[in-house]
Amino acid sequence: MSGAAAKVDCAKVKCIALTFDDGPGKHTPALLDVLRKEKVKATFFLMGKHVEEFPDIARRTAAEGHAVGNHTYGHPSLTSSNDREVLDEIRLAQTIIEETVDRRVTMFRPPYGHTDERVLRLAGEQGLAQVMWTGTTLDWKVRDARRIKATVLRLARRDGVILMHDVVPQTVKAMPAIVKELKKRGYHLVTVPTLVGGRKLAAGVSYP
Repeated sequence: MSGAAAKVDCAKVKCIALTFDDGPGKHTPALLDVLRKEKVKATFFLMGKHVEEFPDIARRTAAEGHAVGNHTYGHPSLTSSNDREVLDEIRLAQTIIEETVDRRVTMFRPPYGHTDERVLRLAGEQGLAQVMWTGTTLDWKVRDARRIKATVLRLARRDGVILMHDVVPQTVKAMPAIVKELKKRGYHLVTVPTLVGGRKLAAGVSYP
């Protein structure tokens, strides 16, 4: 985490966490450019096979102070997978991400949001906290920059965690306007760990 992000105390100011799943991808650098220009941080849940495909983008994401989490290797529905398959998906992604970005990963987001007590327990055994969301844009389905922006602004609330996808080009296109409007409304755009603040993201616990 960058020093600037760490100074934000979300107990005292209005914070929101923008989170992006399924990357890295070819549109991620443009999104990172926006976040860097606006001096805000986000959280990226990376797929292992995409980190293999775009290792430099994954490294840049972490190097620029964004939080990174585990989104499995190949994006299966974990509730439909047996224990061995769940562990293989999580562990393989974990190894690839950590070796690529040279940082320990402590957060996990289940593909499609498909989770249950068993998936949460298995992730916890790998030292991972589960991070869900307070609102989703359904950007992968909508594919309309104007509607994606409107949805984010409708879902925005203090300590909110918004789900988007950096592999959806319309989301990246909408991001400059989203960030500017959220700032205008008094939000600090922070990573999930910063949002949680003093409360550590504990392994085997689901947040928020």
